[in-house]
Amino acid sequence: MDALLWVVLGVVLAVAEIFTTTLFLIMFAAGAFAAAGAAALGAPVALQALIFTVVSALSVALVRPVIRRHALSALESGEQAFGVEAIEGATALVLEPVDAEQGLVKIDGELWSARSYDATQRFAPGERVQVIKVRGATALVWQDDISTPGELPEAKR
Repeated sequence: MDALLWVVLGVVLAVAEIFTTTLFLIMFAAGAFAAAGAAALGAPVALQALIFTVVSALSVALVRPVIRRHALSALESGEQAFGVEAIEGATALVLEPVDAEQGLVKIDGELWSARSYDATQRFAPGERVQVIKVRGATALVWQDDISTPGELPEAKR
């Protein structure tokens, strides 16, 4: 019966981790599953609690830092960015007027819906803008102070 309680606790902690994504609660779920194993082998409750505590503490102290180090973004780790990280900071060409509500830009040959990062700014077709942030499938853009009008991003290299 004790093993079932530890398994339930482990599952509850693992499900809670899905909603927090902090890689903290999953370490306690691992401790609960270890305690469930001890309970299944007939260990007394005090030993089960000790195993839960030790495995949870070791997981937090040893495993979590390794996972977090490997979870650094490409920009923080110096690796080649990909996906949304590669788009943030890129130069885009405005195809349809961009304002706080709507717009269309071309980023590295792909069409993206866009909005102005600053609600007071509007961009006309043909202008170059910089992608500040990506929210869902919408690029939030700002005036591009780096490119000159008509200059292709490839020409700057």
